Amino acid sequence: MQCHYCESEAAVAVEKDHIKVGLCEDHFRDRLEELKNEGWLEDLQEELDIDRS
Repeated sequence: MQCHYCESEAAVAVEKDHIKVGLCEDHFRDRLEELKNEGWLEDLQEELDIDRS
């Protein structure tokens, strides 16, 4: 599978409602950083009640 944003091979693929999107490692890291900056990852962590030392 190809990355949604570039011509690279996708390292990660996600499917929802029968739509599958792939991301290369660089774009995956970029999207995670955006989610972190928006506070989305913290909200998800609280929702899942994950606590690791």
